[in-house]
Amino acid sequence: MYQTGEFIVYGTSGVCRVEAVGKPPFDTEEDKPYYTLMPVSGTEIIYVPVDSSVFTRPVISRAQAEKLIQTIPTIEADGFTSHSMRMSSEHYQEVLQSHDCRELVQLIKAVYAKSRRNGRRVSQVDQRYRKRAEDLLHGELAVALGIPLGEVQPYIARTIAQYKKQAKKA
Repeated sequence: MYQTGEFIVYGTSGVCRVEAVGKPPFDTEEDKPYYTLMPVSGTEIIYVPVDSSVFTRPVISRAQAEKLIQTIPTIEADGFTSHSMRMSSEHYQEVLQSHDCRELVQLIKAVYAKSRRNGRRVSQVDQRYRKRAEDLLHGELAVALGIPLGEVQPYIARTIAQYKKQAKKA
């Protein structure tokens, strides 16, 4: 069970702060505890039973976030290819529902690679899922690193540049 004040990944809502654990402020048929969740990027409040089947996990640690960022240059793009929008959507949805930061990086890199390969803009489906993957990834990294969401992309760029510079010296 998560505690008040903890940050968790909740389904595809992304990172949420556990505001309270206990009776919700509305009547329920069963007398069971609920999490009161506040998404870090959003204004809605989510009430969910503690025993809900919706995916939850703790946010990655700072050390895990830093290690992930250092390995971004070596992470291969997602190799999935399809000309079917439906199949692409299903695949991208599976990646989002994996709740795995590394897979999110692979999806993001795949869409960017597709746009470079094609020499033109990618489909709206590709763009929508890339944006959603970036939002989920950056939201989790911001909390793990203790920095504002707007500073995540520059932090990633700086960290990768420093890591590459150190690797050249070695």
